[in-house]
Amino acid sequence: STGAVKMQPKAEELKFITKNDGCVHIHPSSVNYQTRHFESPYLVYHEKIKTSRVFIRDCSMVSVYPLVLLGGGQVHMQLLRGHFVISLDDGWISFVAASHRVAELVKELRCELDQLLQDKIRNPSMDLCMCPRGSRIIGMIVKLVTTQ
Repeated sequence: STGAVKMQPKAEELKFITKNDGCVHIHPSSVNYQTRHFESPYLVYHEKIKTSRVFIRDCSMVSVYPLVLLGGGQVHMQLLRGHFVISLDDGWISFVAASHRVAELVKELRCELDQLLQDKIRNPSMDLCMCPRGSRIIGMIVKLVTTQ
């Protein structure tokens, strides 16, 4: 009944940080321009332009597990101040895992997925859903992403 109420930022106030450009904003012509809250702090984008400032367009929010499993670069895990931290892109993207077991499982799942995709590239006719290993890996990824 009393006190301050936290307000969502205005669309033009919302900004994100990129590794190479620093602060970027969602372009006013983007579908997500009026989105004032994202469940995840990570966005992927297709186009970046610079006019009065750096803008991104064609962006989508991405949650942590798809980012770790499908993002580029190596996955690293380390213990920092009692927390297990998973990082990508030489530490540019990092987050705390729920436990050591979760961190190890996510890292191992990423390695398995990378190997599965390399097998598919070597053998394009391979049906990933029909081979037992591929089916298990894909099933685990679907379960992880849909239940997070």
